[in-house]
Amino acid sequence: MRIVAAIALLLLALPLSAAGAEPTLLVFGDSLAAGFGLARGEGWVDLLQQKLKREGYGYRVVNASISGETTSGGRARIDSALKNFRPQVVVLELGANDGLRGTPLASFRDNLDAIAAAARRSGAKLLIVGMRLPANYGAGYTQGFAAVFAEVAKKHQAALLPFLFAGLEDTPESFLPDRLHPSALAQPRILDTVWPALRPLLGKAHKP
Repeated sequence: MRIVAAIALLLLALPLSAAGAEPTLLVFGDSLAAGFGLARGEGWVDLLQQKLKREGYGYRVVNASISGETTSGGRARIDSALKNFRPQVVVLELGANDGLRGTPLASFRDNLDAIAAAARRSGAKLLIVGMRLPANYGAGYTQGFAAVFAEVAKKHQAALLPFLFAGLEDTPESFLPDRLHPSALAQPRILDTVWPALRPLLGKAHKP
């Protein structure tokens, strides 16, 4: 009886993946990952879970994205998300709202850096998803904004996807009427953009 109890305690002390549970992939983002304006199950994060299953990757996807989130808000909640979900892989998709609000680049960089550092300290592999701003924000700000993603990814040895909306810029049907949020039509294409950057972080597939 004591031996059984000791084994049970040992299993509880192990990380979820070591104890035999499926590993976790945490998507930590804003409305672009939360599925703003979409029906349930239409977003690229939902499609990602389906693709992982089809391809033989045993990950549980947790979408901890919040519409309207900034890197400041993300910085305040990253530690609790890492503690609660203990992910093996983190997809960090934040920054668009910082850029649209004209957040000073130093503050944006500091916040994104802190989130990335927390993810890496936890032992998770990290994919940083970048965004670009309209030209009317000025060349200095837009170029500096885009560069932050690359700088932080390099510093923390994270994978980088420079632009989530690559290939969608000149397709009006890919966006909702607000011209900011992608439509349901765009979601499979967004996943196709994310997948090549994410795939190397997943390890080996185990197809039945």
